[in-house]
Amino acid sequence: MASQVYYRKWRPQTLAEVVGQEPITRTLLNALRQERLAHAYLFTGPRGTGKTSTGRILAKAVNCLTTEGRGEPCNACESCQAFSEGRALDLIEIDAASNRGIDEIRELRERVHYHPAAARRKVYILDEVHMLTDPAFNALLKTLEEPPPHVLFVLATTEIHRVPATIASRCQRFDFHRIPMEAVTARLAYIAQQESLSVPEEALRLIARSATGSLRDAENLLEQLVTVYGPTPTVDDIRDLLGLTGDARIRQLTTHLVGRDLAAGLLTLQSVAADGLDFRQFHRELVEWLRALLLVKAGSPHADDLPAEEIADLRALANRTTLEDAARYLQRFATADLRSDPYSPLALELALVESLVRDEEPAPKPAASASETRAPAARPRQSSPRPAPMSAGPTPDWESLPAAGQVRPPQPSREVPPDLAPRVSGSSAPPPPLPADATPAQRLDALRRAFLAEVRQRNPKAGGLLNTKWQPQDDGEDALLLVFPYEFHKKEIEASREHLRAVEDGANAVLGASFRIRYALAPRSPDAGQNGAPVADVPLAAEAYDNPVVRAALDEGARLLDAD
Repeated sequence: MASQVYYRKWRPQTLAEVVGQEPITRTLLNALRQERLAHAYLFTGPRGTGKTSTGRILAKAVNCLTTEGRGEPCNACESCQAFSEGRALDLIEIDAASNRGIDEIRELRERVHYHPAAARRKVYILDEVHMLTDPAFNALLKTLEEPPPHVLFVLATTEIHRVPATIASRCQRFDFHRIPMEAVTARLAYIAQQESLSVPEEALRLIARSATGSLRDAENLLEQLVTVYGPTPTVDDIRDLLGLTGDARIRQLTTHLVGRDLAAGLLTLQSVAADGLDFRQFHRELVEWLRALLLVKAGSPHADDLPAEEIADLRALANRTTLEDAARYLQRFATADLRSDPYSPLALELALVESLVRDEEPAPKPAASASETRAPAARPRQSSPRPAPMSAGPTPDWESLPAAGQVRPPQPSREVPPDLAPRVSGSSAPPPPLPADATPAQRLDALRRAFLAEVRQRNPKAGGLLNTKWQPQDDGEDALLLVFPYEFHKKEIEASREHLRAVEDGANAVLGASFRIRYALAPRSPDAGQNGAPVADVPLAAEAYDNPVVRAALDEGARLLDAD
């Protein structure tokens, strides 16, 4: 008799042998004992978690001659042996990935009406059912909802989101979960004992961890290990098979991270590169170690899956760092991209530097002095509370507001100081100092330039949209009126909370006080140009002030006309 691979040879034969799915197996066993079986079951979950095996056990149990479908299969009667050996005619397994069309489902609909050949019930197992086409699903609907009494359906899938809700609603659904590492390790130890293998427990744990919750993958790895290294493999053998470096420098690098020793961390990465280790595998193991550090620091119960000596090392590291730092270390290294050059330590070096060099906090804004708190557009503070800044919402009715050219200029008591400049450091284009004999209009224009530059620095798009002349509105409160020549610009500013905040913060930074920003649309004059913009009084674009030629022309009394 030809030998079988481990995952087939040691496939569970009873519900009690299914590893890691106790809630599901207990429910099915109760349904068998109470004879309350559904006509269709939907098993979903990751690969290698026992979906198809559970379907086969269920088919064997309902046709067992000893228990008569009221409990676990006996595995001794003729029916059970036929199902176990794969020669039962009444167990039909269909691979939906290769039989996904409507013709195959129509053929299935015709065959379900035939009575079982030898068993009491005919069982159909549709594996990877999500691969069926939409017409095939539609053809299956009625049969799946009301099959003949002698038919039982078991649908298995790894991608439940691709199964139509009309199909899922006609089945009793069971979600299979990834098998815990301890359960996988125990099953591998049982198989190794039955196969007369001598495998260290640490090697079995490494296999279980690499399988990521799939028992079939773990059994395949165990068989591959025995095939390559014989019945007595060592821990180093399994590390070599899995490509694990097991390098102590992973823990060294983590220690340097926690100790914030950048130079030592860079030297560690350089030594890894000098030894010619696979940086991709080193990176994967480092991320796993940092994840374990985060779990230990957070007190997660999943950290208990690690060996005792690793838990001790991780707890010592966790006591020296914070949860925020541990999360940042993991995030930086997990997002390191080694695809461009997997043999270079550059990506890990950058992740190390980014992990240890914190982003500098923005410097606090200096408090404005008493002489600087009053801007030309601001009135003295009122005793009543000032209205809150406007947010993105319904546009107020501005028809009653005066036009841009009708707003009276600032009073002499509110003139802009000659040394006017933005009051926040780092502004993109501060205006030049004005002479002492500058006119109010020149001072107001300088204030506008500083305002536009400040807004552009905070939000370039808002600065581009803020292509308007603005003037203070004398309405008894601290308010600024922004008059737009184009309705599109006004709507774009008001529709974005980020734009509104940039305009508000820019005005407050330049003027040194808090103001309520109001928005209005310039009225369309008889000689208006395209899109309703006045030809004779076109607002100056913020970018134009960066041109010295334009500035010189404007100083001589020129005006910027609409290019359209």
